[in-house]
Amino acid sequence: MTFVSRTGFALFAAASVLALASAAKAQEGFGRLPANAVLVTPQGEILDYTPESGDVRMTRDSRGRTVLVDAWGNVVATVMGSGRQQRDAQRPRPRNRDVYTNPDYGYSDPAFTDQGYSEPGDVTGSIPDFRETTPRSVEREQLPDGMYSPPDENDMAALPPEDAAPQREPLPAATRITKKSSAEITALQVFLDREGFSPGVIDGKTGSNVTKAIEAWQKATGETLDPNNTDDILERLRFTGGLPITTYTITAADAAGPYVASIPEDYAHKAVLPHLSFTSTTEMLGEKFHMDEAYLRELNPGIDFTIPGTIIKVINPGEVKTGKVSRIVADKYRKQVFAYDEAGTLVAAYPATIGSSDTPSPSGTVQVDRIALNPGYTYNPKINFKQGENDKVLTLQPGPNGPVGTVWIALSKPTYGIHGTPEPSKIGKTQSHGCVRLTNWDATELAKMVSVGTTVEFID
Repeated sequence: MTFVSRTGFALFAAASVLALASAAKAQEGFGRLPANAVLVTPQGEILDYTPESGDVRMTRDSRGRTVLVDAWGNVVATVMGSGRQQRDAQRPRPRNRDVYTNPDYGYSDPAFTDQGYSEPGDVTGSIPDFRETTPRSVEREQLPDGMYSPPDENDMAALPPEDAAPQREPLPAATRITKKSSAEITALQVFLDREGFSPGVIDGKTGSNVTKAIEAWQKATGETLDPNNTDDILERLRFTGGLPITTYTITAADAAGPYVASIPEDYAHKAVLPHLSFTSTTEMLGEKFHMDEAYLRELNPGIDFTIPGTIIKVINPGEVKTGKVSRIVADKYRKQVFAYDEAGTLVAAYPATIGSSDTPSPSGTVQVDRIALNPGYTYNPKINFKQGENDKVLTLQPGPNGPVGTVWIALSKPTYGIHGTPEPSKIGKTQSHGCVRLTNWDATELAKMVSVGTTVEFID
């Protein structure tokens, strides 16, 4: 893929002269940078700040362009302007997004030190430390002609050509859903959930997660599903577990918990809690039955969920999907994760929250390194994103309301993973800190079908 197509530079070139002049002015204070230079990030955006000279060094990429590289070897920006090659500048980005510790799997030492961090032990083994020491600042200097730094994943020229990159597979478009009742939409959502093509939380409402699940199901089966044919959907449900709604009797264990009164936003406050459990019986039951908590209350008006013996209406999600997944595709554009078996057959799909513009997910192909259930979480402001005013290492206990939910699938790219979430209703509708976020039940289902070495491809 060319530099232009990778960064959207064509769009950048069409920007107004006024915008270019403004960006150039913001950058003109950088060392030997020409006055008319414009710094362009690997994402195709104009860098709107002046890098500190000790934070970056000047070098050349494999195409001979002058670039700025941070202390970790990451390309920050490429210098453009006046038709000449320019330098690239970028502040060091936090490398880690979602890092955890797991005391339940034999780990007792602190996960982080002043020199870096090591991830804890878990179900399937361990992975190396991210780095042994914190990189020292690098003095910038001009390299002799003909010399350039080794290829880097953030260097556009070092990336494989477009035809070698993972390609998005076309999916049959779903039929538009006409006006249907909440009960009819619920039946559709339950059918998709049972088939392993998750609509996310079941709430009796249409939306993009439902549409994406239908399209993935059609791709996997070769059939066409009419979401407006309720009779057909009910007939399909009859062969996959029965009616979409069933009854459930609240047990003494359900009522007892343990629960916490609330989950604070601030990580320092989270760190003092003995566990990050559910906050109520309704929250617990919502996850147990793949339901939106508000929809659970709507189905059971006036019910006190804290009384053992109370009979309530819940979703009947059916059996958990099983099998062996050999390849995962994380589609950033669709906000969806696809799971394939060894024969290349699509066997499951899940709505996902995948990265953000500030903390993007990786590109290309990685592998599953480890799998941990009920992981804890260690926050380190030197490596993680900055949360509030917290500037110290914090250890958060395990629980479904922890930052990574109830599952962590570590990837071979350090600090990245596929994991659960404390807010299932937001999956596919918000952004993450670089990792792939699923509902806790979808993440658990996927975790039990993958193994160390499973390929994970990120596509744009």
